Amino acid sequence: MTQTISPQTVEFASAIEKDKSHVWHHLSQHSVYEKQDPMMIVKGEGSRVWDAKGNSYLDATAGGVWCVNVGYGRTEIAEAVSRQLVELNFFAGTAATAPGAELAHKLIEKMPGMSRVYYASSGSEANEKAFKIVRQIAHKKYGGKKHKILYRERDYHGSTIAALSATGQEERRDQYGPFVPGFAEFGHCCEYRSQFGEVENYGYLAAQELEKAILREGADTVGAVVLETITAGGGVITPPEGYWQEIQAICKKYQVLLHIDEVVCGLGRTGKWFGYQHYGIQPDIVTLAKGVASSYAAISCTVTTEAVFQEFMDEPSERANYFRDISTFGGCTAGPAAALENIRILEQENLIENSATMGEYLLTLLREQQLDSRIIGDVRGKGLLIGIELVKDKVSKEPVEESIAMQVAGLCMKKGLMIGRTNRSFGRYNNTLCLCPMLTLTKDEADFIAVTLVDAINEVAAQLS
Repeated sequence: MTQTISPQTVEFASAIEKDKSHVWHHLSQHSVYEKQDPMMIVKGEGSRVWDAKGNSYLDATAGGVWCVNVGYGRTEIAEAVSRQLVELNFFAGTAATAPGAELAHKLIEKMPGMSRVYYASSGSEANEKAFKIVRQIAHKKYGGKKHKILYRERDYHGSTIAALSATGQEERRDQYGPFVPGFAEFGHCCEYRSQFGEVENYGYLAAQELEKAILREGADTVGAVVLETITAGGGVITPPEGYWQEIQAICKKYQVLLHIDEVVCGLGRTGKWFGYQHYGIQPDIVTLAKGVASSYAAISCTVTTEAVFQEFMDEPSERANYFRDISTFGGCTAGPAAALENIRILEQENLIENSATMGEYLLTLLREQQLDSRIIGDVRGKGLLIGIELVKDKVSKEPVEESIAMQVAGLCMKKGLMIGRTNRSFGRYNNTLCLCPMLTLTKDEADFIAVTLVDAINEVAAQLS
């Protein structure tokens, strides 16, 4: 900690009252704020944030939604954005800009086999673009028939209606139907929650759920499958051995486009530039957002192979046969400028390697504690994306109620640590604590996370009978 914040000032008190009167917060039941104030975060530096009351927290959520990858207070990114905004703040994406061109080139250098970058401003929007690409290819190439998009149970792809139509989390979807037709679900790949019992070839069997869905829907109707590399908010589910290779083979067999959602995993979170690069596969479409600019500016990317891009190449005519899409703020130059400086920092400070090294260190610490804990059922993850699943009984694996995970997260806050958790996503499995710290994580910070989290878990476990 290099700086402290004074206790709540009149300025912050006034801002909180204005907030309570006029701001509609994300994922919040506002009746709570009739009796208490919302937390107001007023400063961030490195891995820490301060609230308006002067409390300091180590943020192991990278901004609450897993996006501030290089940490708070990066003046070099702010200065890069400032310079670009003065030079040219915006022009519609129908024209070229220098930072947009430079970022696309930089990304493609790190994504062998990929070729084109389409800009927008959020992960949900990036996935919407991908869905539209699949649908338009279906009309251009297959007479509209090969339009269905398959998605996996427990994955999350965004908050718009189409993105929710492709989301395998029932509580997030509740009260928002009817959904967009042409989306269909297949089974998860969480080996700890195996739907096949104890088997040696779980990865293969879980991947076969995709083939079953393709055959059920009709192979001539399925155009794409969308998958998170590692299921993030759905419980940090790492793919079992052989899973991704079999998924790739099935997609090739049925000419199904493989769309990988890297909104969380992209740009170093898992210990490689992109999560899918751990598994030796080649996607057709990759969507990026959160870590692209470490949230110093709003930007998302829908990245495709040249083969996908070429599906939209035709002779000019009266018919609008190009990709008929636009994203207003995909033309804002702040995003590419911030992303370029963010990538420079990742490279210069070796943060991809640090993510791999410190992620393995933190996983090891937590797995050592799992042996002695009454309620830690599973610890899983890759790089600095880690999940801790809590259970009532290690043999039956019966999940704890969401209230237990809430108690642990709340106790961690009191101890100066912010963690995440599966938040009202499922009917039964809101029992996973989630860690997604900055890629700058140090050994001392990892030790603090492990000790504080395990202490909180043990305190809550001691109250259970």
